[in-house]
Amino acid sequence: MVRALPSSTIIGAVTVYAATAQGPRWLPDQDVVIVDGRIIAIGPRAAGNRELPYVDGGGGHLIPGFVNTHTHLQQSVLRGAGEGLPLLEWLHCVGEFTVAATPEQTYVAALAGGLELLRGGVTTVVEHMWPNPSAAVHDGALRALNELGIRVIFGRGLADRADASRRWGMDPRLLQPLSEVFAHIDDLDTRLADSRITTALAVPNPRCLTPDGMSAVREYSDRTDKTISIHLLETGTDDDMCRLHVACSAVDYLDRGGLLGERTLAVHCVHLDEYGRKLFAERGVAVSYNPASNMRLGSGTAPVPEMLAAGIGVGLGVDGAASNDTQDMLLALRMGAYLQRVTHKRADLLGFDDMMRLATRGAANALGEPTGPVGVAVGDRADLVLLRFDRDFACLPVRDPGATLLTTASPRVVDTVWVDGEAVIRDGRSTRTDEQALTQLLLGM
Repeated sequence: MVRALPSSTIIGAVTVYAATAQGPRWLPDQDVVIVDGRIIAIGPRAAGNRELPYVDGGGGHLIPGFVNTHTHLQQSVLRGAGEGLPLLEWLHCVGEFTVAATPEQTYVAALAGGLELLRGGVTTVVEHMWPNPSAAVHDGALRALNELGIRVIFGRGLADRADASRRWGMDPRLLQPLSEVFAHIDDLDTRLADSRITTALAVPNPRCLTPDGMSAVREYSDRTDKTISIHLLETGTDDDMCRLHVACSAVDYLDRGGLLGERTLAVHCVHLDEYGRKLFAERGVAVSYNPASNMRLGSGTAPVPEMLAAGIGVGLGVDGAASNDTQDMLLALRMGAYLQRVTHKRADLLGFDDMMRLATRGAANALGEPTGPVGVAVGDRADLVLLRFDRDFACLPVRDPGATLLTTASPRVVDTVWVDGEAVIRDGRSTRTDEQALTQLLLGM
């Protein structure tokens, strides 16, 4: 892996979505000073006489980079797959690709999906790999993500209950002993040191782990301080199968197995009831809200306002490109608000500041990331996005930058993306990847 070196720069005369004592505010004509990948100063003339590389932010708007809390980048070459199918049938449709995926296919898919995320303002992605016994397949994804320079929490898939139907277990062809999975993660941690990629544990759903498996995952997570990402209650299947096989709800099954804790990121939770919300709040579990995928598969509407009211941390995800079918975080930002508004018949739900919290800080605890106020702040990592609304006339005139970003913005307005102060996207294009060559690879698949 290429060592990630933090960079220094000044972004001058820009309008900043800044964290202030009164909450996030748009502050015009600010200099943002970045030294060794950290923001050290924000102010009207904060640059002073510092001799650092300078980016003219005049006319632009600077926001924190988005944290996409859930996706499956292997699916970036499966756009439109299983259209119109409910979840279990859709899983069978995409499952055969997962079994047959090669390292090269996985590399191209991760490169395409990761680049799409960056071009939409995502600086951190939580990748949820399906279980796969092939180390080479994982290496394909990691090679692409390292090449792009995006920050990654890489969920290495695991399961220990086999069931070809996927109703009470995982496809047997994708399983391997948990001890081998943990050893592989240990090896990845060594190889990924000094990169922008860290590892996590990715569990397909509660039906895929036995009680012994849950105990092993919990012990490994506690020992290594890793996030556990797990699909939960996307439909009623988790509850139905758990009640049938172990005579309890899916939430109680996970709780009895010790899998609900502060490093647990529960994905979807469309059918999380009041009891489950109370237990999640007590255990410190965070949730990844994936509105576009939930709509596409007809899964329902996650009770996000109720989760927030219960004190649950909620992040925002795009999900895989076979169930979204894009990696467009700006679309997820908009649909995440609109879906709740139409469900609750309230136009005032989840405004811009609320959605920015979900999209940047919402699941920070579960991801082992620092919590803090919403907005760009001194001391933060320089994971930043420069927007230029004049790149798209559909965003003009800009009466309220937040309203424009929430209701009309697309990746066309993303000008520059910094990770650790390094510009990995400039003028809407990757500084690290040959986009034309990638297009030809995709056309040939």
